[in-house]
Amino acid sequence: MELKDFFNENKSVALGFSGGVDSSYLFYAAAKYGADVKAYFVKTAFQPEFELIDAKQIAQQIGAEITVVKLDILADEKVTSNPANRCYYCKQKIFGAIQAQAIKDGCELIIDGSNASDDEDDRPGMKAIRELSVRSPLRECGLTKADVRELSKAAGLFTWDKPAYACLATRIPTGQEITKDMLTRIELSEDGLFHLGFSDFRVRVMGDIAKLQVPKDQMYHMLNKHEAVLAALKPYFATVLLDMEGR
Repeated sequence: MELKDFFNENKSVALGFSGGVDSSYLFYAAAKYGADVKAYFVKTAFQPEFELIDAKQIAQQIGAEITVVKLDILADEKVTSNPANRCYYCKQKIFGAIQAQAIKDGCELIIDGSNASDDEDDRPGMKAIRELSVRSPLRECGLTKADVRELSKAAGLFTWDKPAYACLATRIPTGQEITKDMLTRIELSEDGLFHLGFSDFRVRVMGDIAKLQVPKDQMYHMLNKHEAVLAALKPYFATVLLDMEGR
């Protein structure tokens, strides 16, 4: 099956939209092939502000609208206690919110941007998506992450080379409570590194320590700018470490 066939068969869809590579291309393809697509961006404390900005920019480029659904994910103790399967509970909440809003808007089929490269068997979030009967057109059509990037580039979408970005909660070790304060400190720290020219990195938390993981080709840049890096992160963490193995 090709995406054109999927959207010919499913004319009305509600898309869980993150502003990332996969869901952005899926949004574009749905509009291109004439589907009535309603895109929902669920804003929680786990999504940094730049993701919403990117989502709005893609929607503007496509010439479509998105609906921003606000969700207090930190109100769920099953999420904030940060168990090994936290992503399961988080996806339940996020896609449950999308489903509830989509039904109000007259659409029952929910789709997401999972692709054929995603490991379906080893991801708790995938289990939640399956339980909610969410469909994944990219996966169903056999499109890998590399395929989606190539198609996105051909379509002129700026997200074609956007680095993969996991939610802020993934920076906090399993079992450590997730708090609004910690998420804010992580987001501000990563924002500071973005402005220093770094990309595709992570600020991992170990107590009051920030452990920086950057791609190996940015390691020299990190060491060369260590004073600026410390100035950007020391307001939020007592100690800043660099993972020399790279990301």
